[in-house]
Amino acid sequence: MRSINPSRKWFDLSNYIILSLISLTVLLPFLNIAAGSFSGGNAILQGEVTVLPVDFTLENYSAVIKNAGFWKSFGITVYITVLGTAISLIFTSLMAYGLARRDLKGRSTILLIVLFTMIFTAPIIPSYLLVKALGMLNTLWAVMIPSMISGFNLLIMISFFQNIPDGLTEAAKIDGCNDYRTFWSIILPLSMPVMTTIGLFYAVSNWNGYYAAMMYLRDPGLFPLQVKLRQLVTQDNAGDFITSLSSAEGIKMATIIVATVPVVLIYPFIQKHFVKGAMIGSVKG
Repeated sequence: MRSINPSRKWFDLSNYIILSLISLTVLLPFLNIAAGSFSGGNAILQGEVTVLPVDFTLENYSAVIKNAGFWKSFGITVYITVLGTAISLIFTSLMAYGLARRDLKGRSTILLIVLFTMIFTAPIIPSYLLVKALGMLNTLWAVMIPSMISGFNLLIMISFFQNIPDGLTEAAKIDGCNDYRTFWSIILPLSMPVMTTIGLFYAVSNWNGYYAAMMYLRDPGLFPLQVKLRQLVTQDNAGDFITSLSSAEGIKMATIIVATVPVVLIYPFIQKHFVKGAMIGSVKG
């Protein structure tokens, strides 16, 4: 049996310790918020809550669940996440498929423009004026369309498409397939790992979207969950939620947990595709 190098053993052990400490540092605030969401108001205000609930209660969640405004914002966020992710995946994959072809005229210039957008973001005022000129101001399209394609996600998908053997596309052309048929019938079915990866990136971004909604939306009836949460936390706007047995701080924490849990629950089911897609999209075959 081959012996393990002592230096490698200590290196692995150090990695485990460091990563465990980092994970614990990230997890502790979440556990504190979760514990507070199940705790009584007095215990929260007196600082008695750490990672375990004190004066256990479900009234904070009950108050959140019974609030119609919360569910309206939740539904808007689900709508933005599903539709926005679908739009982003369609246009990112189409653009990546074209840019993956090295014989495309102007390919280098387009890639340079994409890299430029990753380094320098558009100023606020021109972005606002453009959205206004396109008639998207105070509509949900303003939240989804301007961020439709991410330069980082685009580059990952380009790398993935370049790893697909050219023989597949050449065989499709011999069979009479045009570029669109080749993409939809051959390339796309082979791209599920990277599509799942990029889809997760877009879904998390759309779910947590706050900046665009604050900039382009004025109608409170269109506010997504993150804007509603921000109003609740920073403006102490919990009056509509509070019942006789709940507390403002507990409701804030319960709302944070409800806004976070959906993404946390979905990730384990797509973790395998996520890891595979990230690796394939970043390593040349």
